[in-house]
Amino acid sequence: MKWIVIADFFSQKHVDNNLWISRYFPENKYDFQLLARSKPAISWQERKAKLTPISEWFVHWKHASAALNSDADGVITIFPQLPASVGLQKLLTRSKKPVVAWTFNVGNYKVRSILGPIRQWFAKLSLRQIDRFVVHTSLEIEIYSEWLNLPKERFVFVPFPFRDIQTIFEEDIENPFIASVGSAHRDFSCLFKAVEDLNISTIVASGRPALANLNIPKQVQTPLDISKADCHRIVQQARINILPLQPKDGVTSAGQVTVIEGMHMGRAMIVSDCYGMRDYVIHGETGLLVKPGCVDSLKEAIQLLWTDENLRSRLGRNAQAYAQEHFSDQFAAHQLEEILDKVVIQNCMPEETGTSDIDFGLK
Repeated sequence: MKWIVIADFFSQKHVDNNLWISRYFPENKYDFQLLARSKPAISWQERKAKLTPISEWFVHWKHASAALNSDADGVITIFPQLPASVGLQKLLTRSKKPVVAWTFNVGNYKVRSILGPIRQWFAKLSLRQIDRFVVHTSLEIEIYSEWLNLPKERFVFVPFPFRDIQTIFEEDIENPFIASVGSAHRDFSCLFKAVEDLNISTIVASGRPALANLNIPKQVQTPLDISKADCHRIVQQARINILPLQPKDGVTSAGQVTVIEGMHMGRAMIVSDCYGMRDYVIHGETGLLVKPGCVDSLKEAIQLLWTDENLRSRLGRNAQAYAQEHFSDQFAAHQLEEILDKVVIQNCMPEETGTSDIDFGLK
């Protein structure tokens, strides 16, 4: 069976060299064709609008049409706009091609405007045509099942995959510091209060919007516009890495990539216990989870790790081993293989009579 895979970030290099997790599938199990979009996508860091503009939807529509009308037997999409586009075209053309939505993360699914109900109606209409949604936290299964009024069985949790990161730098013993990297939904005000009270040097590698209107204590450095390589260096040289998160209503997940990167680099981490982080961090074994927004909880965890070298070393080793086993492309490929097997079997079964693909009432 042949699957066509579409993603905004695919370039011709991805297509020519099969640069996706499909390269880890057993030979002769499935055929995969990667399809780049007609116009390069703007990176999420450069996006200014919170919602996808109309011009982008036209590109998504064209990308989806090319996939659905190809000679492939099924479609795999990456990110939520593409499955919405494919689903609506399936509905209009009555196509029976199975569709698997990989990395289905809506981000903020509650739009607080007149567009909110319209967006939800459109999502229900188009996404009910998708056979499986692959989400990267178990919490999202509950959220999307309720939001889209779809059975939970259509959703599968697979940890976000990430390649191994080469560890080049050692901990800075002479000038120890705490590191915190990333921007999305960070609670830097809580972190700043904790490190100021403890008087511990800290480096925060983030963006200007995440740091705007905050009083930055003297213990904190905030280098801006640094490279990904510099962020990795800071993470590796830090004594402790902290991911402070601020829970927000309607936001489905945040910070998973930062956690996975730190774990792959074998670093001891303190993470706010929200956004499904329990799917990634085992408290006391691969890291420490703290109460979101609680300065005292964060300070207690910092003091524990800062003074206990053996604990830091153990958590770092465990985190790296766990990440290599569970947060890898190879593991994700195995999980996807099982999902595709089930979808294929499901689509070979005879359809129930008396049902219709078109129900604009969306009961």
